[in-house]
Amino acid sequence: QVQLVESGGGLVQAGGSLRLSCAASGGTFTSYVMGWFRQAPGKEREFVAAIRWSGGRTYYADSVKGRFTISGDNAKNTVYLQMNSLKPEDTAVYYCAADYSLVIRTANRNYDYWGQGTQVTVSS
Repeated sequence: QVQLVESGGGLVQAGGSLRLSCAASGGTFTSYVMGWFRQAPGKEREFVAAIRWSGGRTYYADSVKGRFTISGDNAKNTVYLQMNSLKPEDTAVYYCAADYSLVIRTANRNYDYWGQGTQVTVSS
């Protein structure tokens, strides 16, 4: 049973940084794409970034490009999201997700496994 556990959320001032972690267990993840999504109150869940375990290719939403960096540690089965220059509009619950695919996809429906989410709040 695949399990994803996020950590690292919190409260930060605008312009600050946070690093989220997603620990994956219960599977072999070399054939997976790992993604980060977020959901703000009253809004739909949206794609943020993704990384393909095999080869390390990454992809970002335009809204975070240049500010967020996704990376992975294969030995620890852990994916990170380094978030810099945070803005109040980045406030949301951030979710880690796994897609059994060798192609990076951004739609929620393609992701098979989800973590419980971690709250990120950016104050102005």
